[in-house]
Amino acid sequence: MNSNRGNIFKRKPDRTIFPEMGDNGKPVVDLDSQKFIKIWQGPNHPGVTGNMSLELTISGDEVMDAKTHVGYLHRGFEKLFERRKYIQCFPTCIRMCVPEPDTNEYNLARGVEELTGIEVPEMANWLRMIVLEMARLQVLLRMVPGQAGTMGLGLGSTWGLYYRELILDRLEELTGGRIYHMYILPGGVRGLLPDGFKERLEDNLVKIEGFIKDIDRLIYSNAVFKKRTKGIGFIPSDWVDNYGITGPVARAAGYKRDVRKDYPYLYYDRLDFDYNIGHESDVFARFLVRRKDLDTTVDLLRQIMAKMPGKGDIKAETPNVLHWKVPKGETVVRCESSRGEYSFYMVSDGSEYPRRINLRGPSYSHAVTLLEKLLINENISDVSAIMISLATCPPEIER
Repeated sequence: MNSNRGNIFKRKPDRTIFPEMGDNGKPVVDLDSQKFIKIWQGPNHPGVTGNMSLELTISGDEVMDAKTHVGYLHRGFEKLFERRKYIQCFPTCIRMCVPEPDTNEYNLARGVEELTGIEVPEMANWLRMIVLEMARLQVLLRMVPGQAGTMGLGLGSTWGLYYRELILDRLEELTGGRIYHMYILPGGVRGLLPDGFKERLEDNLVKIEGFIKDIDRLIYSNAVFKKRTKGIGFIPSDWVDNYGITGPVARAAGYKRDVRKDYPYLYYDRLDFDYNIGHESDVFARFLVRRKDLDTTVDLLRQIMAKMPGKGDIKAETPNVLHWKVPKGETVVRCESSRGEYSFYMVSDGSEYPRRINLRGPSYSHAVTLLEKLLINENISDVSAIMISLATCPPEIER
């Protein structure tokens, strides 16, 4: 009896004969055969991927087909831009990724600056960097410990939310806003660091470093977590370019991909950091790359605070923002978000309104084309872990 039970759990079905594969490379699923059933996972808001749902076709507990469905949150951002003046686009663009809105602020401001030829003061560029890295840090503080929540280990998520709040305190102190900041504007930023800001941020970083050690013990040394993530959701290296994979997902597959190093912007070329690389390209490898990103971000914030000047201009002269006609032209700007390459394609027709602003974030390629293929033949209990390992932000898709 024990021997038979062991064989049941170790059995590996031959996927080459069941189910039959169609000409489109997907399994041929006949719901009338009663061998398959269709279920929905989501939408449920809590979590990074909570505003999207998956239409899953399963056989037993194995996924045969998956389709992504979005549209449960925000829609039509890019069309709204065409009806707003450039300065009015900022309250809209930040909602294209709620957890990390500052990347949208930076790209929109940088696009306007390139089309108008505005030179941003040095002090403003350092301040932009400190905001972008704080934004990255608070995302990672929620995501890195929150990964285990998909497997029932919710303690890390609770801890992470507290330490994330420490960084949100600093963002609120600097910008006046806790989630949405609108601190980065064309020509510069809205204000200098408050007195004692660096000291308070350093105190936060020290506490966060202690928290990272706790997370290592709770999650990355956890045998159950390793068992549930190693070898799951494997992405072959030849998929990286074919599916437009960027950021930590690409780095976990052994690719050196980071816009801050590949196409340096602001003053990232003055900072000392390296690519965080993995090679196993599974769920665990992607989680581990982000764990390393957490260390890197803490270190970068310290480098920025040490290198930035003590004072200086924070904004270039700009026209009246309510009557600003941006010269005719087009440009592409990009930066590295916590999820990967994040770019804007902007077109101006010479009026007070943008002719076209198109977002190209990593979520679309990761959560639609990649995820739908990645889930086939995986166990239904692993779907959530695979989804969150891709770190998607649904509003990027619904733009």
